[in-house]
Amino acid sequence: MILAASPWWNTALALAAALGYAALALGRLRWQAPAQRSLMVATWLLHAAALMAGFSADPPRFGFASALSVTAWLVLAVYAVETWLYPRLQSTLALAGLGTVAVLLAWVFPGSDQHNLPTQWLPVHWAFGVASYAMFALAVFHAWLMRRAEQAMRSGREASPGLPLLALEGLTFRFVGAGFVLLSATLAAGGWFAHELTGGWVWNHKTVFSMLAWLTTAVLLWGRWRLGWRGRTAVRVLYAGAGLLL
Repeated sequence: MILAASPWWNTALALAAALGYAALALGRLRWQAPAQRSLMVATWLLHAAALMAGFSADPPRFGFASALSVTAWLVLAVYAVETWLYPRLQSTLALAGLGTVAVLLAWVFPGSDQHNLPTQWLPVHWAFGVASYAMFALAVFHAWLMRRAEQAMRSGREASPGLPLLALEGLTFRFVGAGFVLLSATLAAGGWFAHELTGGWVWNHKTVFSMLAWLTTAVLLWGRWRLGWRGRTAVRVLYAGAGLLL
């Protein structure tokens, strides 16, 4: 934890973004949709500015909390596009809470200083990894919405997410497919860097769990394509793969 070393503007941006997300979560039932969208965009921009302030430090910092913050920022960006395409999608509370926690964690735990990177292309590997996390986080989120919609339909209640079940299922597996492609690129880049820098794979916990997550996701996509996996079975395999990746 390196709060004292954080510049004041980084602290101000992080706190402003966290307050914006908290206000969005607390006021979602009282504000009209245009006001919610405006606050979401403004807070998302503050979040982006806080991320840039951290990454542009000298030396730059990176760690688990900053990766989580970038993931949350990407998830919220996709959600903003989705709400524009599907105005009935109502999931602001959960995502605003995610944004609040992610921003505060990145402020409290800014990560370690990245002195003398072994190669200037290593951030490409990180970028692929964070993007794959974001896609799997979106897939898990939509799978959760899908399960809620399915339970509501069986009990005769109105589905709270505001989207048809088939639409949620389609979105879920689009994000799974995108996450699988990005995770494959992450592993390929990591393997290339490991070969160039150490002469071979480094079999540590990150490599093992990433490979297990890749295999689990491959099984999920194969099961959906060949066996028609849907509903509870597909969601459980997705949760398992995302848990391994996390």
